[in-house]
Amino acid sequence: MKEERLDFVSSLFSGKEQHQNLNRVHEFFPKSTLSASLNPTTFLAGEPLSLPTKFISEEKIVNVDEHLSRTNTVALLILHDGKIKYENYWLTGGRNVHWFSFSMAKSYISALIGIAISQNYIKNIGEEITAYVSQLRGSAYDGVSIKDVLQMSSGASWNEDYSDPNSDINRSSAIFAVGGSLDEFTATLKKDLEPGSFNRYNSTDTQALGMLLREATGVSVSEYMQKMLWDPVGAEKEGYWILDSENMEMAYAGFMATARDYAKLGELYRQNGYFNNKQIIPTDWIKSSTKPDAPHLMPGDNPLSDYPMGYGYQWWVPDHSGDFSAIGVYNQFIYVSPKNKHVIVKLSANRSYGSNGEEKGASELEGISFIKTIIDKSVKNDKK
Repeated sequence: MKEERLDFVSSLFSGKEQHQNLNRVHEFFPKSTLSASLNPTTFLAGEPLSLPTKFISEEKIVNVDEHLSRTNTVALLILHDGKIKYENYWLTGGRNVHWFSFSMAKSYISALIGIAISQNYIKNIGEEITAYVSQLRGSAYDGVSIKDVLQMSSGASWNEDYSDPNSDINRSSAIFAVGGSLDEFTATLKKDLEPGSFNRYNSTDTQALGMLLREATGVSVSEYMQKMLWDPVGAEKEGYWILDSENMEMAYAGFMATARDYAKLGELYRQNGYFNNKQIIPTDWIKSSTKPDAPHLMPGDNPLSDYPMGYGYQWWVPDHSGDFSAIGVYNQFIYVSPKNKHVIVKLSANRSYGSNGEEKGASELEGISFIKTIIDKSVKNDKK
């Protein structure tokens, strides 16, 4: 089993095919299991939508079939006003197949933080994270506000270059190959920038938020999510969180679910936290989470950020349209367009992802362009 874990982790971002692995990570890593809801929510069928044949990305025309093939797409699910307009699976994907979320997991952690605040486990995000997580005192997170950590602006020194075997993100991932403690790793980070001054994408910021949830609520991330999110949205299938050697969830990337159950997080946010006749997440939290509120978080060419998309509380904000998205490496998306009443889930195993620094951003921006083209076509069809 350990050999299989090592083979998987060492093959990431190497150009090796991953669609044979990303559907079964829970089979060879330690995990916790979230049970399917006793009252599962099933989406109704809507007016069928055919995909566009092409779209424009970075001033280039891209063929849709070629894009789906090149990014090793395994699932594409399109919802309009809560109804399925398109659903298809390729390669190892399937309606009942679980898929590794990678950084889409970050948006689940954000949702749980919002719920924990509404239940007074956490007073407010202006508090220092070390007021709850004593293990991080003396680290880069000492004295940093929860809000700055939520907004990837902790100021901690970090390198998220997937193509660099010595980068911080790859050192963190190695814990899952050979064992170790994510708590201990998180506490090793050193301060580099003034908190709240620069948007630097840092997966360990989310790991610190996972520690915050555990310490504030007194239960594991898995237990809290089961009760406060997974059951209430009516998950149709089990969910899985990958665990480290100390049974701590890989909060920044280690969640697994089916495409339809991923879509429920999108629908929950599209409806301002209201789902299944219940307010699950406060509306104010939804709105704050998905809107940049400082110069360093704004989308576009921003010298105060290391990426052209804007950022909220663990949600990406591609532009000023009101749309937002959970995004994971290898081209995973839970894309939400409240104005147009759309939620789109795209699950992939893009083998070239992370093979060089430029390819990463290009494939994500291309994916966003593809999704926006789908929404445009859907809206035009509805107006006919």
